[in-house]
Amino acid sequence: QVQLVESGGGLVQTGGSLRLSCAASGSTFSINAMAWFRQPPGKDRGLVARLTSTGGAVYADSVLGRFTISRDNAKNTLYLQMNNLRPEDTAVYYCNSVFMSYAWGQGTQVTVSS
Repeated sequence: QVQLVESGGGLVQTGGSLRLSCAASGSTFSINAMAWFRQPPGKDRGLVARLTSTGGAVYADSVLGRFTISRDNAKNTLYLQMNNLRPEDTAVYYCNSVFMSYAWGQGTQVTVSS
């Protein structure tokens, strides 16, 4: 059973930055196959960024150049550095495997004011 705990969200102004963390635990967990998702108010959850099997990353067009996904293998922790935040980035942010194979955590709320 993999457990995911997201943290680091908050209220920021347009142009601000936040760093989200995802602490994961479980016997079959692989941080190399992890991703960040987000669910804006009234919308479906969608992919924001994911790690690739070759050590790279793939980003949604809307966050490319502003967000950076990274990991700490020793800590089994996934990060999302978010810079130059915009009001449209307001959402609940979640981590999960690329295939969404784990139970969802509670997420962390990010609110960007204009």
